Amino acid sequence: MPYAQSLTSAHAAFLTDLFPGDGCVLAPEALNAFATDASRERAVPWSVVRPENREQIVELLRWADAERMPIYGRSRGTGQVGNAVPVLGGVVVSMLRMNRIITIDDQDFVAELEPGVVTAELQAACAKKKLFYPPDPASVKTSTVGGNISTCAGGLRAVKYGVTRDWVLGLEAVLPGGKVLTMGGRSHKDVVGLDLKRLFVGANGKLGLITGITVKLVPLPESSTSVLAGFSDLASAMDGAMAVFQAGLLPSACEFMDVMTLKAVRMGSDIPLADDAEAALLFKLDGTTEGVAAEVRRLNAALKLVRPVSVVTGSGADEEALWAVRRDISPASYRLKPSKISEDISVPRSKVARLVETAQAAGRDFGLPVLCYGHLGDGNIHTNLMHDAAVAAEVETAHKVKELLFRAAVELGGTISGEHGTGLTKASFVAEQLSAEELRIMTDVRRAFDPHEIMNPGKGW
Repeated sequence: MPYAQSLTSAHAAFLTDLFPGDGCVLAPEALNAFATDASRERAVPWSVVRPENREQIVELLRWADAERMPIYGRSRGTGQVGNAVPVLGGVVVSMLRMNRIITIDDQDFVAELEPGVVTAELQAACAKKKLFYPPDPASVKTSTVGGNISTCAGGLRAVKYGVTRDWVLGLEAVLPGGKVLTMGGRSHKDVVGLDLKRLFVGANGKLGLITGITVKLVPLPESSTSVLAGFSDLASAMDGAMAVFQAGLLPSACEFMDVMTLKAVRMGSDIPLADDAEAALLFKLDGTTEGVAAEVRRLNAALKLVRPVSVVTGSGADEEALWAVRRDISPASYRLKPSKISEDISVPRSKVARLVETAQAAGRDFGLPVLCYGHLGDGNIHTNLMHDAAVAAEVETAHKVKELLFRAAVELGGTISGEHGTGLTKASFVAEQLSAEELRIMTDVRRAFDPHEIMNPGKGW
């Protein structure tokens, strides 16, 4: 598609008029703050605008479509794959000033809000009414609900509560050309017509800009307890997880840590796990106080059948101590090497052991530490490929391991991304997972919303 090649003086005049004061950013030094995201991929935009209402976005996208101006939606920039990076210049649209929680309804069990609301702030506001919005990506304290919808964020609780897509009841979005599309609403069930809003969830800003959100809520669980179990090897850990599920339990979290992950964490501090544990599972159970107590007893009984080398149960402050092990993984990984490539491949639960074994073998064969951990409950395993970015040979090797693991995931019936999306860092591999016909249909669907493909151009699906 032919795009605008620069920001002309006429373009700048239009933007400063529509977004007065600091609502429009043109200074090069200020634009640098919007050039990257957590992926560390980098490209400087020509301008940044900060809309405060839908009407501004309508006018912006009407103009952008006519001018063929690339548009890049952005919130907190917590994405791992470069989805917010403006690779073709254009205009970055920061949604952070549209950050109102409009209503939290304890009768309809819904919340209505703008896209710039931080997810943890929505959860805290819901909790005051004893309501619960479950999606919890690792960036929950900084990322926004709009950003989570754009990427279809998952998180620790996905095994029980699903991903962001499962909680979106309604969306309002502005399309290129300035059309406003309202999809869904406050009803928890609706089967009339095609479910267009589900196309927007996980579309990474390729269809339009979301301006209004309605999510469903559930009662806030009154209690939770967590269990950290250590195992002598990978196979025993997989057996432990299977025993828990076969006991009829559905934890709100089921996290896995392999031997290299535990090595990195142990380098920093003592952890509540047996010294001879070479794999670990961390479960969380939530619900009523009585129900959680009964489920903990059943979980511990199930684990005994596979003979873990240690089991620690915690509630309240003790529970937080158990989760400190999981939270320490990312910073702990840098104790092994100063740089990492972090991937989020996902496979059917029965194939997780084979995936981890492949990753561990690749680490040994290529001489780089590879950490495997994450959401075992839904087969979504994070792999950290540790290396030294100052050593060109190690960077090359790390990318070889990355491609090896991508192919292994696809061969096992899985995906190259369970949560992060493809953006820039995985774009070149998409065609190895998706067929040419799938990609053609996706492009046709995109063009129905965005005929000139001005929304987040230059990225993978």
